[in-house]
Amino acid sequence: MVKVVTINILFEMDLWEQRRQLLVSGLKAVQPDLIGLQEVNLQENTSAWLAEQLEMPYVYLVAYQERAYQIGTEYGIAILSRYPFIQQAQLDLQSQGRLAQYVEVKIGDRPLIFCNGHYYWYPGSTPERMKQIQLLVGWLGKLSPEIPIIAVGDFNATPDTPEIAFIREKFTSAYANYHGKEPEYTCPTPLLKPNRSLWRKVSLRLLNLYTNRTFKSWRGTLDYIFINNHLTVRNCQLILTEPAPDNSNIYPSDHFGIAADLD
Repeated sequence: MVKVVTINILFEMDLWEQRRQLLVSGLKAVQPDLIGLQEVNLQENTSAWLAEQLEMPYVYLVAYQERAYQIGTEYGIAILSRYPFIQQAQLDLQSQGRLAQYVEVKIGDRPLIFCNGHYYWYPGSTPERMKQIQLLVGWLGKLSPEIPIIAVGDFNATPDTPEIAFIREKFTSAYANYHGKEPEYTCPTPLLKPNRSLWRKVSLRLLNLYTNRTFKSWRGTLDYIFINNHLTVRNCQLILTEPAPDNSNIYPSDHFGIAADLD
């Protein structure tokens, strides 16, 4: 059995002091063996802090090649592990400066590939994201057909998009396999973002109007744990779904996490 988690921890540092405690307590409750983190803030080294708190000694951090949202924040993705890395690799996704990463670990006497990524951001389906998913599937397809593969991350694509349909041709969503459908939504949570600029708020609403033909606040499923046919889902649940006990505006992140127990 291996326990895995994916969570976009949000690179913005507003409320980080409060949010990080919620992240640690929620992740400790799951006791994962492997975690895929997206939106790791590089200046504050948030992945290293979480790894230390969770006593996960192995960290593979990959920095993006462009700054997030043109606001000067450098961020990336990271894998945290309780198992040493046999090998590690990264893939240039060729758009928005984004990359995917994987590590190989050994669980008992079996090798396992754990892949993490954060894909093209744009509401709805887009050819740029499809190209990234095709690159990902091709990259993982070069591995031995006998090796178990887990691919997690913030795919920035809802279940009805062609991008998710494409990856489902090769992989199975652990959550949908266990529950019969994807969660109602994984993003955004009700997390308060006090310092988000008025222009960014307006631009997001305009994008939502253009893509979804509504001014209503959007929410949807963007986060997934995908597995190949060498793995069986024993449990899969949303995690990090509760606010701080003393403040209902503070959540661990603007995404919920997903945790899976896999054989």
